[in-house]
Amino acid sequence: MPDARIAALDVYPVKGCRGIGLTSARVTERGLRAESGAAGVLDREWMLVDATGAFVTQRTHPRLALIEPGLVADALVLTAPGQPPLAVPLAPAARSRREVTVWDSRIEAHDEGPAAARWFSTFVGADLRLVRFDPEVRRPCNPHYTPGTGAHIAFADGYPILVIGESSLTDLNARLAARGAPPLPMNRFRPNFVLAGLEPYDEDHLDTIAADGVTLRLVKPCTRCQVTTTDQETATVGTEPLATLGGYRNNPDVGGVVFGMNAVIVAGAGRALGVGASADCSYRF
Repeated sequence: MPDARIAALDVYPVKGCRGIGLTSARVTERGLRAESGAAGVLDREWMLVDATGAFVTQRTHPRLALIEPGLVADALVLTAPGQPPLAVPLAPAARSRREVTVWDSRIEAHDEGPAAARWFSTFVGADLRLVRFDPEVRRPCNPHYTPGTGAHIAFADGYPILVIGESSLTDLNARLAARGAPPLPMNRFRPNFVLAGLEPYDEDHLDTIAADGVTLRLVKPCTRCQVTTTDQETATVGTEPLATLGGYRNNPDVGGVVFGMNAVIVAGAGRALGVGASADCSYRF
């Protein structure tokens, strides 16, 4: 068994925007939660939608990579180059409801109002609305990969947690160097949970990870899209790492290039995880 530990924890309060690096996070059934006093924000609790209610990410609007969230006692504060800060209150408030679409899910969400819409639309250069997940809504994960778990999510693509091993990125960067390409940071892959102490791509073969009283089950390889080719500091779009990953990480079972594993919470919801904690990893074989 590897001597694994949690190397990093990240949440992405607004789907498609930058994340917040954490020293500890509360685990909920829908994913990690960053806390500030009695308040907190859930991973992918907010999302941007277009005029039809369809979700918007860096896939089509790479400038979202430049929007940085921060958490204070009573608000999610968003900053972007050339824009005044936008404070989104954390306290529940009466809001209009809007039907939105996330992949195959069509659900109702809370609209955060015209001021937030103007802020995002001005910066991104498109007609956008900011919506917040309704905690009364249950959006299930794909039961083909999560049978019997009851796993569900907010606005994440498909699963509550994305796990990546540090050594997998080290191996990828060595392959990039051999092709004359610069190394890439972990933020290209937007994980929630980074593990140190594994061999490259060991996460592909893990069944469970147990740490700080929390147990995750790894259920599906994460198929990677063009967001990984967007520099998260400049919003410039290139070709790597997909060009390199395509040569050795194509997985026909899920129909694409994979890097990282999606996971669900099977025990310990409500507990806190901390960076540096030992992680007990069990393998499928």
